[in-house]
Amino acid sequence: MAADKDPGEKLIVKNRRATFDYTIAETYEGGLALLGSEVKSLRAGKVDLVDSFAQVERGQMWLKQLRIAPLPQSSAYPHEPQRARKVLLHRHEIQSIEKAVTRSGYTMIPLRLYFKGGRVKVELALVKGKKTVDKRQDLVRKAAERDARVEMGRGKRGS
Repeated sequence: MAADKDPGEKLIVKNRRATFDYTIAETYEGGLALLGSEVKSLRAGKVDLVDSFAQVERGQMWLKQLRIAPLPQSSAYPHEPQRARKVLLHRHEIQSIEKAVTRSGYTMIPLRLYFKGGRVKVELALVKGKKTVDKRQDLVRKAAERDARVEMGRGKRGS
């Protein structure tokens, strides 16, 4: 994901378990329709992506189970912490996602939330769940890569 290094982006939260639990097929970037108190909570980092997912309902994309904790300063008009939030995507993107989800058994999950140009963006991924065997293979592959990096580092130092 080269977008992680964009200088105009400020990362809010990243779903680190996503790549371990799922095989990512395709990613999409969309805006989020939020209330003012929710944006302030995001700036304070009071958000949890665990168990959140996106779903198409009546031709619109909704992000569900995303928990944005209310701030104590906004106690006069607080927001509901786990309400469904609308994801702003193009119609053709939503239609292609809906086809993949209904026909191929994919799921949509958020990979990360970030600010881009002063607006809150969400990176959604079209994913399939990994089996335990796949997870073990990933752990073995990562361990081998880590060992190779360590050996290359030792070679540069002349040890």
